[in-house]
Amino acid sequence: MANKFNPGENRTKSHVSIVIVAGLCCFFYLLGAWQRSGFGKGDTIALEMTKNGENCNVPSNLNFETHHGGEAGVTEESGTKVTVYKPCQSRYTDYTPCQDQARAMTFPRENMNYRERHCPPQGEKLRCLIPAPGGYVTPFPWPKSRDYVPYANAPYKSLTVEKAIQNWIQYEGNVFRFPGGGTQFPQGADKYIDQLASVIPIEDGTVRTALDTGCGVASWGAYLWKRNVIAMSFAPRDSHEAQVQFALERGVPAVIGVLGTIRTPYPSRAFDMAHCSRCLIPWGINDGLYMKEVDRVLRPGGYWVLSGPPINWKTNFKAWQRPKEDLEEEQRKIEEAAKLLCWEKKSEKGEIAIWQKTMDSASCYAKQESSGATFCPFEDADDVWYKKMEACITPNNNAHTVELKPFPERLHAVPPRIASGSVSGVSADAFLEDDKQWKKHVNAYRKINQILDSGRYRNIMDMNAGLGGFAAALHSPKFWVMNVVPTVAKKNTLGVIYERGLIGIYHDWCEGFSTYPRTYDLIHANGVFSLYKGKCEFEDILLEMDRILRPEGAVIFRDEVDVLVKVKQMIGGMRWESKMMDHEDGPLVPEKLLIAVKQYWVGNSTSTH
Repeated sequence: MANKFNPGENRTKSHVSIVIVAGLCCFFYLLGAWQRSGFGKGDTIALEMTKNGENCNVPSNLNFETHHGGEAGVTEESGTKVTVYKPCQSRYTDYTPCQDQARAMTFPRENMNYRERHCPPQGEKLRCLIPAPGGYVTPFPWPKSRDYVPYANAPYKSLTVEKAIQNWIQYEGNVFRFPGGGTQFPQGADKYIDQLASVIPIEDGTVRTALDTGCGVASWGAYLWKRNVIAMSFAPRDSHEAQVQFALERGVPAVIGVLGTIRTPYPSRAFDMAHCSRCLIPWGINDGLYMKEVDRVLRPGGYWVLSGPPINWKTNFKAWQRPKEDLEEEQRKIEEAAKLLCWEKKSEKGEIAIWQKTMDSASCYAKQESSGATFCPFEDADDVWYKKMEACITPNNNAHTVELKPFPERLHAVPPRIASGSVSGVSADAFLEDDKQWKKHVNAYRKINQILDSGRYRNIMDMNAGLGGFAAALHSPKFWVMNVVPTVAKKNTLGVIYERGLIGIYHDWCEGFSTYPRTYDLIHANGVFSLYKGKCEFEDILLEMDRILRPEGAVIFRDEVDVLVKVKQMIGGMRWESKMMDHEDGPLVPEKLLIAVKQYWVGNSTSTH
């Protein structure tokens, strides 16, 4: 019988195995070297980023400090010609594409339709760079920016005359000063908030997110900040010229918006508190339509503050120069709508009334059903983008009627929407892993941009916020983040972001954002261009980013290398300086970073200076 174990044959196989393993090792070593050389499907700049010293994460040619940069390049490093975008005419300095005044006047005035979003068709979009006004300067750092805005940045004095006796805003030399007053708080926002805090638990972290409807210059939100409450403020672009622009120049979260015919761009059960201080919104009309919209976005247990007419009409109807019968009827309708919504009036003192939304959703639903109330479909509660506002009540899901942890504990805790399985495909473990990953990403950003935490950036935007991990990892009293959830995103996560104690908004990046030019200091674009590939032109998104980014502001792109190569080529003609960088885990990861800084230039200048 032949011996099954043949020593000679075994030695031959061993030699062959060693040769194969050695060959594979050499192949992968050469492949890695080839990719790092810049000739593979990596970026051509990543290696250069690692040559200049020990800290390989710092792009040596980008200066994030305020400065006046040199001439923008028009040729990509590969030699490819790029489109050079020219400055728009100076009359477009404060252009807001979807709230353009001339276009607005062509729409019906009924229910404020003309003050809503009306974006230009593709053929009418501007293909130029919005100029800053002459003399534009970097805003003051927070908290000085709360009280002072450089006149050159928003050179509009009309509010200083119109609101002179109401302590909104004063013009002093080359700056506007904001004393912290308002129509309903002439003694200052601090004392006004103290009155609210005697009823509402503002100080203990229970109330974190607030909605200010018809915000003026957003002094209420500005003074809530030091109490660890973040307010989303909105007001229309109307006769009160530049009120939202002033808010953002002050470093206060705000967007151009109005309660009109379409739903507000926020998720259901988002806010701990909603506020109207003489906001001139007709709350009682259309069966309490606008109160029902506030109810949709107000969390169970949340508070609604109404300050000003018609509250205390018996005392003030003469001063308000309105018939007392009209004011009495207006308040009756408000009280009636509040009762239907199961809001309990907690206080009415002077001209301030405060209601609290019930936590007992089941009992409330039974009462509403017996009264013949009309309910909106529950599955449509967060379907808001260009959706008509209906006079129906949004039912609350009992799974979400739970007390949130106080802030800041809720920032990294598993949100109720995740815990209840309401966000398809996102488990509690997946959420915690995402949170961990973003802490890692943000640590890498801090090495790249070493002034990230210095206060240089106040208004920050995350264009594709996901679960809010970027904003949570970055959290600081020095800045705030506008978390945008694109309407084309695979998962609707904006409700999760609010449950973390952060703020945000729905938006479609194929259109202009509801803000003035030059209102963000730093923009984060994670996967935005991969998400919108085939949906709209990259050019439109980049020009909109340029419009809303301040001169000398920074952008962090995180995306696939092929996408970023195209983006880098395009921004070469937009007066931006940029550098491509490897993923923090190394050059073999196909996802890369593109870091960009917008150069300083103003209207009527042909070059940067």
